[in-house]
Amino acid sequence: MYDENDESDFKRYEKMPIYQKAMEIVELVDSLSALIPEDDPILKEMKGFMMADACLIPAKIAGAEGGDLYDIRMENATLIRKAARELVVQTNGLGIFGFEEKDYFELLRREMEEFRVLFVEWVNSFDPWNSVGDDWGLFNPPGGMTE
Repeated sequence: MYDENDESDFKRYEKMPIYQKAMEIVELVDSLSALIPEDDPILKEMKGFMMADACLIPAKIAGAEGGDLYDIRMENATLIRKAARELVVQTNGLGIFGFEEKDYFELLRREMEEFRVLFVEWVNSFDPWNSVGDDWGLFNPPGGMTE
């Protein structure tokens, strides 16, 4: 039974390896962002996009775990995947626009690859039959509900 005073149940996602890796990525992107010159408008805008994508990932993991339903979890997983892929692409953009701390690019790419492996494992753990059905038809279990 759920106990509203028991935060360990409410925040169990914080102990998950995928969530912990997501928080490491937030910290890495924050460190990288601190090196971006404030007087370069293009790099500064890219910094904002990267921080937004990095912060979205752990938030959506928490949302997926809190929602528990297959369709909600898959919707959150889709947003996580998009944000994660954008982070990798944005490192290319930083390089193109003159960001000189390129060692961070490979470090971030390695972290994202570790995250991707955890992500695949996490998504495969979703119970496709714990669903109310996606009336938009995007996130219904394979061979399952259509309503």
